[in-house]
Amino acid sequence: MHADETDWLAERFEEQRGHLRAVAYRMLGSLTEADDALQDAWIRVSRAGADDVENVGGWMTTIVARVCLNMLRSRKRRREEPLEAGLPDPVVSPEGGLQPEDEALLADSVGLALLVVLDTLTPAERLAFVLHDMFDLPFGDIAPMVGRSPEAARQLASRARRRVKGAEVPEPDADFERQREVVGAFLAAARGGDFDALVNVLDPNVILRADFGRRRRPEVVRGAAAVIGQARIYAQIGKTAEVRRALVNGLPGGVVLVRGEPFAVMGFTVRDGRIVEIVAFQDPERVGRLAASVLGHA
Repeated sequence: MHADETDWLAERFEEQRGHLRAVAYRMLGSLTEADDALQDAWIRVSRAGADDVENVGGWMTTIVARVCLNMLRSRKRRREEPLEAGLPDPVVSPEGGLQPEDEALLADSVGLALLVVLDTLTPAERLAFVLHDMFDLPFGDIAPMVGRSPEAARQLASRARRRVKGAEVPEPDADFERQREVVGAFLAAARGGDFDALVNVLDPNVILRADFGRRRRPEVVRGAAAVIGQARIYAQIGKTAEVRRALVNGLPGGVVLVRGEPFAVMGFTVRDGRIVEIVAFQDPERVGRLAASVLGHA
């Protein structure tokens, strides 16, 4: 391939990078793996050349999707140990507004609750659902990637769609400022040990998903009483903790530092004025990486 053609392809790839990374993030639920997938895809793009390609953007999308499908299949074979199956990566942004690169990742309001459901799908189901339902690719283009007919690819997406609907992924309130107030009330009450105030902001059926990294299994805690029990632990470190308000997948959340060091990322879903879902990441190394844009805004 001539240098001019390589340069031209590199420019097209950079133009598509935001879209391609959004595809990879939905496919993999991991920001680092999404970046690895793009690096691998670029190697394939640069080797293949685009001489006979009419739709370069669509061609690059299918290459990224194939790379992600291989990564998902490899992950599924590798994940026999439950400790491997942690929560998907959140997109953490400063509270003042999404960064340009984050806007592309979250263009269709993809939330962590949805990514958790996507993790339960087979690799082929996930690819069909993500590419068709989120990015409008026709089943004729999806079918060769999964080695099925277009009709079989349609059935894969349909099964995935039923799983997503059955999971009843919570829709957050439309009023962002109201969400922000509720999350602020939760953080203040938890830090201050005001457990009566917590009752007022938690939905009775609230779900807390906690990811501790490789140190221990992820936990799912259900019900306001159980979540308040977990909040007591937070109250114990409240005097040494600092909370920096942030956006977690575009919704109000916070980054917790203890003695100045990254401790946790917390994301919230507020519906009808109460918190219905909380996600908490308590792996300091991962928190430092995910929240770098917030930690840099002292």
